[in-house]
Amino acid sequence: MRTKEFLSKLEHDQIVSAIREAESKTSGEIRVFIQRGKLDADPLIVAQKKFQRLGMFKTRERNAVLIFIAPRAHKFAVVGDEAVHEKCGEQFWQRVVDGMRVHFQNERFSHALIEAVNEVGKVLAAHFPRMSVNANELPDEIIED
Repeated sequence: MRTKEFLSKLEHDQIVSAIREAESKTSGEIRVFIQRGKLDADPLIVAQKKFQRLGMFKTRERNAVLIFIAPRAHKFAVVGDEAVHEKCGEQFWQRVVDGMRVHFQNERFSHALIEAVNEVGKVLAAHFPRMSVNANELPDEIIED
């Protein structure tokens, strides 16, 4: 699917609202990145590189999560910083990816992203609860590049 077509089917406002709602309960950060164009590499490796390039490893508690989608290649990945990964482990990431896959196969793209954000948000809230003074360290908007 062409990226432009994919983007036209996304409910951006609802996804950003889900990110803000999830982050309101945690000190963690969630970002969604949509890769434009072709993707010939492993989506997990590309997502890890984007995570670094976006400076997501710079959060105070090392508790940021990136949801990466390459619509044209029909690939995606979810990457968490070291503190998050330490708390939830590989099985959690696989569960999030599996849930997204089902929704993507049924072309329920916004639902896939909102559900992933909500699942990640629950884990972040459980392990990294919101502090009384909690700065939003990363923008909540969907990144398209």
